[in-house]
Amino acid sequence: MVRPVVAVLERHLLLYRRLWRASVFSAVVLPVLFLVSIGVGVGRHVGEVGGVGYLAWIAPGVMASTAFQVAVGESTYTVLGGFKWGRGYHAMRAAPVEVRDMVAGWLLYVLFRVEVAVVVFLGVTGAFGALRSPWAVAAPVVAALVALAAAAPVTAFAASIDHDSYFALLFRFVMIPSTLFAGVFFPVEQLPQVVRPLAYASPLWHGVELSRAATLGVAPPWPVWAHVGCLLVFFVAGVVWAVAAFGKRLQD
Repeated sequence: MVRPVVAVLERHLLLYRRLWRASVFSAVVLPVLFLVSIGVGVGRHVGEVGGVGYLAWIAPGVMASTAFQVAVGESTYTVLGGFKWGRGYHAMRAAPVEVRDMVAGWLLYVLFRVEVAVVVFLGVTGAFGALRSPWAVAAPVVAALVALAAAAPVTAFAASIDHDSYFALLFRFVMIPSTLFAGVFFPVEQLPQVVRPLAYASPLWHGVELSRAATLGVAPPWPVWAHVGCLLVFFVAGVVWAVAAFGKRLQD
C-alpha cells in the first residue's frame, strides 16, 4: 500500500513543481502581509485581547486560517479537474492504483502544501515576537489536523459534483463564514449566543483555539482532547466519503 501512495504523492509534487511560483503569493506572502497590516496596523487601535497584544492574539488564528484556506482551495478545482478535465484519476486507476491510495496520496500532498506555508508563517510570527510559549512548536501539528479536517470532506465533495459552479457556494457559505466567525479576528464570545454553535461546528474554530493555546501557552476553551477529537471526526468522515465518492466516480 505504501508504494502506490508515495507514487501518487510524487505525481502531485511533480505537477506542483511546475506551478509553485503561482501559489507562493496566496499561500505564503499574502498571509504574512495580512498579519503585518492587521496585527500591527489595526492592533495599535485594538490594544490587548485576552491579556496579550492583538498581534500575538491574531497570529495563531491567521495561521490556522491559512492552513484551512489552502486545504480547501487545493481540494476543489484540482480534484474535480482530475476527474472531469485531465482524467488523471482514471489513469491512476488503470495503472492500477487503489482508490484509497489515491485519497491518501492526495491528502499527503495537501499536508505538504499546508506545512510549507505554516512553517514560513511561524518563522515570520516569531520574528515579530508574537510567540509566547515553547509549545508553539506544536502549531504545525495543529495546522496538519486542520488541513486534514478540511481537505478530506472538501475532496469528497469535489469528487461528487459535475460542475465547478458548486465551488462558489462552498466558498461563499462555508469557507468565508468560517474564516470570519471562527475566532480568527475576535473572540467567539462576542458573537450572539444563538450564533456561537455555528462557530463551534467549524473545524477552523478548533484549530484556531489549539493554535492560540500553543503559541500563547494558555488553556483552550475545551479540553485539548475534545478539540482534537472534533478535528479527527471531520477527517475520518471525510476520508470515508472521499473513498466512496472516488470509487463511484471511477465506475461511471
